[in-house]
Amino acid sequence: MLIGTPLAKNAVKLMLLGAGELGKEVTIEAQRLGAEVIAVDRYPHAPAMQVAHRSHVIDMLDRDQLADVIRKEQPDLIVPEIEAIATDYLLEAEKAFTVIPTARAARLTMDREGIRRLAAEELNLPTSRFRFIENPEDLKAAAADLGYPCVMKPVMSSSGKGQSVVRAPAELPRAWTYAMSSGRAKKTKVILESYIPFDYEITLLTVRAVNGTFFCPPVGHIQMDGDYRQSWQPHPMDPRVLARAQEIAATVTDNLGGRGIFGVELFIRGNDVFFSEVSPRPHDTGLVTLISQDLSEFALHVRAVLGFPVHEPVVRTPGGSAVILADREAVAPSYDITGALAIPGVQVRLFGKPDCRKNRRLGVVLAPGPDAFAARDLAVKAASTVKIGS
Repeated sequence: MLIGTPLAKNAVKLMLLGAGELGKEVTIEAQRLGAEVIAVDRYPHAPAMQVAHRSHVIDMLDRDQLADVIRKEQPDLIVPEIEAIATDYLLEAEKAFTVIPTARAARLTMDREGIRRLAAEELNLPTSRFRFIENPEDLKAAAADLGYPCVMKPVMSSSGKGQSVVRAPAELPRAWTYAMSSGRAKKTKVILESYIPFDYEITLLTVRAVNGTFFCPPVGHIQMDGDYRQSWQPHPMDPRVLARAQEIAATVTDNLGGRGIFGVELFIRGNDVFFSEVSPRPHDTGLVTLISQDLSEFALHVRAVLGFPVHEPVVRTPGGSAVILADREAVAPSYDITGALAIPGVQVRLFGKPDCRKNRRLGVVLAPGPDAFAARDLAVKAASTVKIGS
């Protein structure tokens, strides 16, 4: 791959479909390697738009709008950063453009049904027991079969939105309503899963590049209401369990194909490893790699998608992350981050979102430490000092 000059005829043009906080970091890394970046999202002034060479606001679920912006820009690489995209058009666009990692991967992982059926039914990977439910009248029988507690999720959402733990039959209607109102697209189906009493859960960031497949050291994380709150790296694991986790991650990502980083989510119970989900793009829990690894997940992703070789990622220091959450609705929020930055070693990344609602992620605090758990605790402490104003 030859890299040209941005805004010149020989530029390598990378189009991001989705311009959130993860896309912002991808944009910065792509520009460091000389790529020209076009950010596309459904709302103006999204985080990646603020640092991209130019941007477009469209409904990415509208295939005509998506096709129009792709024809206009003629990108060398189309890089989906969110799930809510007209992936049927990407399959068509792939005949003329390079979709990262592949249009099939984007389509399969756009909703939980495609990727779960692939993992459990075609690849025979261990997963929780599950049912896909189209009618709320069928919930009670499915939940009784799976057992309580069980987990309900929209078939398509991001960052855990719409996810509930259901502990009794009386909670099923509320969980259905929440799932239906929180999905990224109009879907009338949920996935109901048996609850796995796991010891811990990890994200295994898996990089497919021209010179092979590589694994980042495991990232531990905590989710609340299905949404990432804290992460740390490296999470300690028995070498045999880690090897099994890598085997599962390789099986899934080899099937999906293409180049780039994949966030493979896994549950660990004793020596058993269960596949949960996979995102064919940088993962929110991987924000911790901005401080912990020699190359962040975003740097690895950009190197891989541009066709350059990568190496086995190395943890340069144990690291932790904690999100900065909005506590109210606000337009153009302001921040006091003095307290966090007064703590030695702490870094703050504000995403620059133009508005917020309660519990929306507005930034992340990163911290090093003597071990990953100490780093996480320091990040949590620092994040608690951030004050958000309206």
